[in-house]
Amino acid sequence: MRSIADLLGVSLDAVIYFMRHFELKRRTFSEISKIKFENKKPSFKEKKINSIYEKELRAIGVMLYWGEGYKTNKSTCVDFANSDPEMIDMFVKYLNNTYELQKSKFRVLLYCYSDQNIKDLIDFWSKLTKIPKNQFTKPYVRKDFRQDGRKMKHGLVHIRYHDKKLLLNIKNYIDFYKNKFLGIKR
Repeated sequence: MRSIADLLGVSLDAVIYFMRHFELKRRTFSEISKIKFENKKPSFKEKKINSIYEKELRAIGVMLYWGEGYKTNKSTCVDFANSDPEMIDMFVKYLNNTYELQKSKFRVLLYCYSDQNIKDLIDFWSKLTKIPKNQFTKPYVRKDFRQDGRKMKHGLVHIRYHDKKLLLNIKNYIDFYKNKFLGIKR
């Protein structure tokens, strides 16, 4: 309504009066949010995939996300979690080779144990992922664990990229591969 008032050079009250007079319904907050989301420009651009290597890397990255990524309907960003450095390296390589991304939208959450050196772990993951240390959020440090229990040598990291449209793009590729090889549609 504010945009219409500004466009027509009238007051907001005049627009509201007009809408009430002609019984025009206002959009719900969810409708407004949906329109804003649809009009929002994505922070990424999909690169043209030409080589077999690039196609394989995309398939690998999508399958990794299918298995280890956060994909609920409430998800608002790409969130891939694992403790295996090679798997994290492969997923980051997939993102960087498949998409033109805004590096500033990456965040890393480290999950580790209280007897591990947090600074060394952040250094390790930052060097591996090439994500600057200042993009690491406050680590989650677990204090209650068994000394003889299973332990993650380098902790566990969540690689996050904050753009829901990228998440939806990856989920569409998951559906594409499921449909292609399993005949499953969501």
